[in-house]
Amino acid sequence: MAQAQNPKNKRLQKKLKEPCEIGWCELIDLPAFGVTNLHAKVDTGAATSSLHATRIKSFKKDGRDFVQFTIPMGSGVADYHCEAPVYGQRRIKSSNGVMQTRYVIETVMKLGPLEWVGHMTLANRQSMIFPVLIGRRALKRGFLVNSAKRWMLGRHEER
Repeated sequence: MAQAQNPKNKRLQKKLKEPCEIGWCELIDLPAFGVTNLHAKVDTGAATSSLHATRIKSFKKDGRDFVQFTIPMGSGVADYHCEAPVYGQRRIKSSNGVMQTRYVIETVMKLGPLEWVGHMTLANRQSMIFPVLIGRRALKRGFLVNSAKRWMLGRHEER
């Protein structure tokens, strides 16, 4: 089971020095869980990033709240079984307009030239095409979204 390391132990850049143009969909890595090349949709309408997770279950560990979850990979690729400290819970309006309470985790994210610690909500995004949604809080780190382009940071074959 992949466990998120304490993201604050690693000194990471908070913001890009120069703006980086990205498309409406890109590949993102979640190094704390060993996950690379997840397809992500860039969504300037969403405040917080979201990760497709199943089998979401909270538990206590050393007196702290944790959550375990599975990141389904599909297509014959092994799923990732993960656990992380619970950063909090947020009420989120889903794409179909229904309010949901979701767990929030804090983890390292890598998008193109930037690796940073950010927040992600855990949600079952099975009906969605993209397993990750990148929200405004992540984008404000210096990314410029070009809605006419995609995969500007590279595709599987190029990375």
